[in-house]
Amino acid sequence: MPDSLLKLTGIAQTFHQGETDLKVLRGVDMELKEGEIVALVGPSGSGKSTLLQIAGLLEQAEAGDIEIGGRPAGSLSEAERTLVRRSDLGFVYQYHHLLAEFTALENIVIPQLIAGISKSHARIRASELISAMGLEARASHRPARLSGGEQQRIAIARALANAPKILLADEPTGNLDPGTADEVFQLLMSQARGAGLAALIATHNPVLAARMDRVLRLEDGVLLER
Repeated sequence: MPDSLLKLTGIAQTFHQGETDLKVLRGVDMELKEGEIVALVGPSGSGKSTLLQIAGLLEQAEAGDIEIGGRPAGSLSEAERTLVRRSDLGFVYQYHHLLAEFTALENIVIPQLIAGISKSHARIRASELISAMGLEARASHRPARLSGGEQQRIAIARALANAPKILLADEPTGNLDPGTADEVFQLLMSQARGAGLAALIATHNPVLAARMDRVLRLEDGVLLER
């Protein structure tokens, strides 16, 4: 069996709103294996983004354990969490969050430089990823000159730049029209499959969810396999 790359055990999270406690996650258990692409679905406000934030070490759970690549990660210091995010995790959001003042190529180069990759190697890797996304002709364009679908393809390439083991995507096609969403989703799936990543993808689109290996539904703070 493939190795487990992400394991969540008993994850709980409560949001405090005035005198009201809102239990968003109630002891969530989940395991994501190498090469597995899993859909995360559920109603708006069900906690999908919170679960992704916790899995990506961007938010601290109030209870539960996290393992990444078989190593405990829930109690790491912020500096240690940053290193794990940089080396093992890739993130794609509904809004691309590209840096407006940099070109498409530079947006893919920058996370590699932060990780200590030389500029020459970073540019080679970025060029390869832009080519894989079919955007060679747009490499020197800034985000404002790219369409929504092109921006999201660059965001996917950026997430893959440091060759992560785990890809976490939060509604990566949520802002796109159906045709563009399908194109972007196919590229995301192709890149994840080709790299052997474990991927957890939150989506409201049941058609896209059905094309993944498994579908997990988050409702009332509980995660169930459909």
